[in-house]
Amino acid sequence: MTARTPDDAARRNLLLLVQLRWLAVLGQLTTILGVHLVFGVRLPLVPMLATIGVLVALNLAMVPARALRPATNAQVMAGLLIDVACLTILLYLSGGATNPFVSLYLLQVVLGAVLLDTRSSWALVALTSTAFAALAIIHRPLPLPPALTSSLAGPFIFALWFNYTLIATLVVQFVTRIARNLRDRDARLAELRQRAAEEEHIVRMGLLASGAAHELGTPLASISVALGDWRADAKIRRDAQLSAEVADMQAEVARCKAIVAGILFAAGEVSGEAPERTTLRRFITGLIEGWPRNDSVTLDYRLPTDLPIVADRALGQSIVNLLDNAMEAGAGRIRLSVGAPDDTLVLAVRDDGRGFPDAVLPRIGDPYNSSKARQGAGLGLFLAHNVLRTLGGTLAARNLEAGGAEVVLRVPVAALALEDENE
Repeated sequence: MTARTPDDAARRNLLLLVQLRWLAVLGQLTTILGVHLVFGVRLPLVPMLATIGVLVALNLAMVPARALRPATNAQVMAGLLIDVACLTILLYLSGGATNPFVSLYLLQVVLGAVLLDTRSSWALVALTSTAFAALAIIHRPLPLPPALTSSLAGPFIFALWFNYTLIATLVVQFVTRIARNLRDRDARLAELRQRAAEEEHIVRMGLLASGAAHELGTPLASISVALGDWRADAKIRRDAQLSAEVADMQAEVARCKAIVAGILFAAGEVSGEAPERTTLRRFITGLIEGWPRNDSVTLDYRLPTDLPIVADRALGQSIVNLLDNAMEAGAGRIRLSVGAPDDTLVLAVRDDGRGFPDAVLPRIGDPYNSSKARQGAGLGLFLAHNVLRTLGGTLAARNLEAGGAEVVLRVPVAALALEDENE
């Protein structure tokens, strides 16, 4: 099933407005000709039919426009203003405020409350109310036959105007509120659908990553055992170069094991694996020391005291992902700032690399949102965004005027702080 976009809704609303205008044209023609021919009331047919012709021309002009793109608020407002103007002319030529069809102004107000923004809706109420009042004073008398002649007292017409203005005000007040509530609900539903799709995507990644972890675990264990045997061999121990190479291979195998152990993070296990009691400074320092290019990172720890926290793998991998992204962007120097204003932990990674492309910045946190051509690019920030969202935090990124970029992670301190053991 294809999801309907706001543009689709705008096109449907415009189509509905065109259909209602055709019905209005048909009703006006039927009423004018019926009153003129059946009841013998002599109406100024030429100007009235010319006014209806304006509505017909407007509808015909909107046929190609609605096929190309949805109408803007200004375009819909212009169309409704033309409808109000044509209705005002028809009422002026047929008795003004004494014409029972003066209540058709309310239809324009209802359409405006549904299709326009709040300011335009209130402008339409003021305009139609002013037109109603003007028609009570300035209009062309309707020459009715003696059997149909009647007169309305001034106070009664004033009451009609007041009643119309009151109803129009209430309609706009409540319809705009209902429309706003519906928009808020739709936005919330769209956000929930997006989040569900992202979490489903993470689940699929988790299944794939778990299978890969099982498959890689056995050969890595075998290689680790073989390298241990090689290093224990007397011939290799006597050869300094071979011994160093075996040690390097063992270190790389250990690193591969650590990567396999971190696959659960890529699978979306953001609740934390084997959380440990530590402090914030020790946690951040450990991440930097374990990163291969730690000589390019400067830690700017701005807290007056060290903060006891529960550290988990997910948050740590998020920070490492940001360091990796900065290095891949050509950064020579990376600055990691740590602060905690207003009980919110703020981690800012600033680098002097190429920065983010303009097309990537507005969609930071979306999966596969990356300028890199390699497969799987763009998942680091996506997974980091998911980790922070689970912890109640946020992720933001921007390019720096002097060059490079800055990514800021904000996490509530309460999400990481140790619980009071006395509680």
